[in-house]
Amino acid sequence: MDIFGLSIGELQKEVEAMGLPGYRAKQVFQWIYQKAVFDFALMSNISKEDRSKLKGSFTILPAVVKVLKKLDSKDGITSKLLLELQDGATVETVLMNHDYGYSICVSSQVGCDMHCAFCASGLQGCARSLTKAEILAQVYLCNGLLRQAGARVSRIVVMGSGEPMLNFDNVFGALEFLHSGEALNMSYRNMTVSTCGIIPGINRMKELARPISLAVSLHSVRDELRTELMPVNRAYPFVRVIGAAEDYALASGREVTYEYILLKNINDSVEDAKLLANFLKFKHASINLIPANPVSEKGWQRPDDRRIDRFLEELNRQHVNATVRKEMGGDINAACGQLRNQFMKKK
Repeated sequence: MDIFGLSIGELQKEVEAMGLPGYRAKQVFQWIYQKAVFDFALMSNISKEDRSKLKGSFTILPAVVKVLKKLDSKDGITSKLLLELQDGATVETVLMNHDYGYSICVSSQVGCDMHCAFCASGLQGCARSLTKAEILAQVYLCNGLLRQAGARVSRIVVMGSGEPMLNFDNVFGALEFLHSGEALNMSYRNMTVSTCGIIPGINRMKELARPISLAVSLHSVRDELRTELMPVNRAYPFVRVIGAAEDYALASGREVTYEYILLKNINDSVEDAKLLANFLKFKHASINLIPANPVSEKGWQRPDDRRIDRFLEELNRQHVNATVRKEMGGDINAACGQLRNQFMKKK
């Protein structure tokens, strides 16, 4: 039986059922989730006899995930992992080293069915949603990589492949697990969930009443263009999405981040900036401008720096809080879906 992802109460029941004292569950739980140790043989405060019994009955990440490929950026800041799941499906995870610590961008689905025009994640469609354990495994594998340096992940962004709101229970179940004091004790304020605008999910997130940050992929406030870039706009028009996001901001006290990818000569004009400001200037919002990371299959291009600066200056002139995302990992294809798509082509 694989015990990865079980709560401490669930693990205690399994440990006691095999005749071991219940406190062994707490020890095992601490080794896995606080120390990122996945081998019973290394759990030194457990007797050799009990370690043998545990090993005979349980596994920890038994090929739930396997690192197929790990790419490190030249600047040493970003690492991208291609992970193989137990059923042979693959997902991507990105680990980033910031001045405040390590953050991780995790996937919530195998591929994506949102079919955003600029994104590589949906090129193969969505095979399935990830389990809670598979979401957690992305975090703890990275903690295992960081263990020798005495570091661990302190922030999580659910912004990799997939639409988190279409896997709501497993995504938020994983975040609740990470928040637990017995696990990673990560603050909800260090968690962000990104959506392309699934309004029922935003409303459910509001009902949870957790101070988790919300990010919304917007990319245009011209209705026809947003529909072209993001077909989900037909079901959930951006005006209604902004309304639901503002409700969440007011309920949670957390400013909403609107992600806006800048595509050369598509949505990067000063007029686009003025329209964007008109919709968001009186909202509890900030804008994260993302210069496009070229995807060969899509053909979009990154605007030049002057055009990016003009867009940002117009937003600032309109008194809208906006920043340009620091470009990280371009040399290792760190944009969502790129590494997995290359792997799928070779299969």
